[in-house]
Amino acid sequence: MASLHFCSECNNLLYPKADSARRVMVYACRICAYDEVGENQCVYRNDLLTVTKEKVGVTTDLGSDPTLAHSNISCPRCGNEDAVFFQDQSKRKETRMILFFVCTKCDHSFMDPSVSTESRPEDMDTQV
Repeated sequence: MASLHFCSECNNLLYPKADSARRVMVYACRICAYDEVGENQCVYRNDLLTVTKEKVGVTTDLGSDPTLAHSNISCPRCGNEDAVFFQDQSKRKETRMILFFVCTKCDHSFMDPSVSTESRPEDMDTQV
């Protein structure tokens, strides 16, 4: 993983630069003449194959949020008949409208029970 390097002479940021004379990558200061050979040759990494999953995010105190809508759906954990709900926020093309509910009594997070179990996110049953 790339990290920031600082000049030991003037404490300014060091920038990656190719040193053609030594045929190595160095981190060089743009203010003074200081440079050092880079240990880590990775300057930037863009991981394009990251897969996002639909799952309930880590949220706290959603039950007391006055801006969320309420529903009289029964909580599977405690049986309370009041829950707030919100829509899935992932930005994928194949995203369906999935509602996530949070019980106002025990803060248990659960999905819309009308969504079939095979199309539910994998991590939903393990989330609390």
